[in-house]
Amino acid sequence: RGRDRVTRYSVRDPLERINRGTFGFNQSLDKAVIRPVIRGYRKVTPQIVRTGVSNFFANAEYPIVIANNLLQGKFGSAANDTGRFLLNTTLGIGGLLDPASDAGLDRNNEDFGQTLGRWGVPSGPYVMVPILGPYTLRDGLGGLADDFAEPRHYLEDDSTRWLLWAGGQLDRRAGLTEAEAILDRSGDPYAFVRSAYL
Repeated sequence: RGRDRVTRYSVRDPLERINRGTFGFNQSLDKAVIRPVIRGYRKVTPQIVRTGVSNFFANAEYPIVIANNLLQGKFGSAANDTGRFLLNTTLGIGGLLDPASDAGLDRNNEDFGQTLGRWGVPSGPYVMVPILGPYTLRDGLGGLADDFAEPRHYLEDDSTRWLLWAGGQLDRRAGLTEAEAILDRSGDPYAFVRSAYL
């Protein structure tokens, strides 16, 4: 069984040597810069504010989720997510609050990488991207398409656009704080992250 697992991952991770080097760089950057920033953010920001920030960024991505629901033929989910987006944008004060969950509208997560998978495009090799972390080739290409579909992408002010991007990345990374201890205790952190992602 262990031999089968190694074979499966070697097929899906043909760039393992390069990926491990990139992973080491990412881990060093994370420990030296990103973790201290996240700890400071969590220390000075009340939980209610952090929840509002997470809600805002999740709501801002809903046009992408809705579009990918439609591209996958998930019309019921598209209707649900349109309701979520409208309710949270209006009554939720631009997405800071989440009245849609209280109304029974479930949160979905769709992206163009999943859409490509639904259309039969293979995932391709596992790739560790500097700073951004793990992807498959399909998810990386899908992520580029999703980025162009985000409303943030069409803001004219470059500094606002990059600030929103950085804020979204910070919020996403802050959500992984609990996983740090597990990762630090694992015998092979690279294999742990790869397994969790795949």
